[in-house]
Amino acid sequence: DVISYNAAIGSCEEGGEWQRALGLFVGMQRMELLPDVISYTTTISACGKGKQWQHALGLFVGMQQVELLPDVMSHRSTISACGDGGEWQRALGLFVGMQRMELLPDVISY
Repeated sequence: DVISYNAAIGSCEEGGEWQRALGLFVGMQRMELLPDVISYTTTISACGKGKQWQHALGLFVGMQQVELLPDVMSHRSTISACGDGGEWQRALGLFVGMQRMELLPDVISY
């Protein structure tokens, strides 16, 4: 189920295994399970830790395409991924977009 996949993706994220996290994310869709905001956010974070800002940004855009609203954590993880990847303009754009969505950035977002 989605909760089990999220737990496994979270373990990969904590262990620095971004490829496995992404593989599990894709695998859950193949199993016809619908990823939730936690699935997306944890996979975005795993990709960010693996210096894969393109994958992180793609997941962020993808979650909106399936009509899931990114929360503060989703934004923060994507902002971090882009910032760590040297994509400061994208990170800034995400931060501004977060404010447009009336999401209040937390201390870490700054």
